[in-house]
Amino acid sequence: MNAWRCAAPWFALAALLAVPPLLSSQSWLLAWLAQTATMIVFALSYNLLLGETGLLSFGHAAFAGLGALGAAHLFNRFGIALPWLPLAGGVGGALAGTLAGAVATRRAGTAFAMITLGIGELVAAATWTLPDWFGGVAGVPIDRASGPMWGSWTFGPTREAYAVIAAWCFVASVAMWALSRTPLVRLANAVRDNPVRAAAIGCNPRQVRYVMFVLAAFFAGVSGTLGLINVELVSTESVSMLRSGSVLLATVIGGTGAFFGPVAGAVVLVFFSVALANVTHAWLFYLGLFFIVVVAGSPDGLTGFAARTRARIARHGWRSCVPLYLVNSCCALCWTLAVVLAVEWAYAVQSSDEVAGGLVRVANITIVSTASVSMLLAAILVLAAVGWFAWRYAQRGWLQLGRATAGAGAS
Repeated sequence: MNAWRCAAPWFALAALLAVPPLLSSQSWLLAWLAQTATMIVFALSYNLLLGETGLLSFGHAAFAGLGALGAAHLFNRFGIALPWLPLAGGVGGALAGTLAGAVATRRAGTAFAMITLGIGELVAAATWTLPDWFGGVAGVPIDRASGPMWGSWTFGPTREAYAVIAAWCFVASVAMWALSRTPLVRLANAVRDNPVRAAAIGCNPRQVRYVMFVLAAFFAGVSGTLGLINVELVSTESVSMLRSGSVLLATVIGGTGAFFGPVAGAVVLVFFSVALANVTHAWLFYLGLFFIVVVAGSPDGLTGFAARTRARIARHGWRSCVPLYLVNSCCALCWTLAVVLAVEWAYAVQSSDEVAGGLVRVANITIVSTASVSMLLAAILVLAAVGWFAWRYAQRGWLQLGRATAGAGAS
């Protein structure tokens, strides 16, 4: 049973990467999967710092962008075969991490975070001051079909490029999982939890932080090169602070305590930035709100919430837990609908050119009168009230269930 539980996430990851392209060849689907695979590697590399070593970095995108930039120049000048390009990007990211880590890892905690913030800003500024290397506003493009063929593959078609990205995503994930089982990462965990005690047993905390920093930069370079293969361009956005912030969001949303936490967070982040962004202009607001809810309600992320749910069901049983979880789901649904209606209404009123004439569209529905507005506000209030009562009912139910279980255990 434990073996199947450990293997299930790997089967889920393989299915996510391999099954959708077999069912559909739509270009948008392959683009979404390629972005997801890239973010998965990026988030897992970031968790080598945040989750395993306890280092909060604000400049991780710099190594992804520099690795991709070096890979782009190598590809354009020497024609490296595309399947080996992520390895070249990883080496480039590791070289950049070797230089930056020599400075950043001298300190930990807040000082480390501020140093990486400065490094990220320096690299972002260099993209404008060194246009011959970084490509300026246009960036550095590649033509993946111009490289050497791999058998009959030219890598021009999107499906062939995605096959390279998916394969590297899975290989890099396995490599980082194997790395997380090594004595090095166990030492990194010790440095994260108590560096003084780790030093007392003969461990050099700075050296451990430095090695982990370089390894994280290597896999960040791999992820940046996967993005290069997908869009055939390295731009200033690749090293931006927004990119560093996005990987922090993905890692924290998924959870740093489990290996597959960043994977879940990457899937959620790409869903918001790609799928939801095509539906509403308020997707950044929803992402920020979702992040706040996750951090406030489950500081250990979605994987931590899933682990607690599994433990609660094992302790109380399905029959006792399912009704209360249904009530919790009703609460979440009501509050989500209330927030969506309110936010979409606010965005529609602000952006509509016909507000003066009373014509405002909310979720493809035209609000044409004050009566319709009153009905909308009433619906928001009713949904919020129903969600609150459902939440209170579920809270009392969980409290009673806990007392009953404690009483049965005492008897």
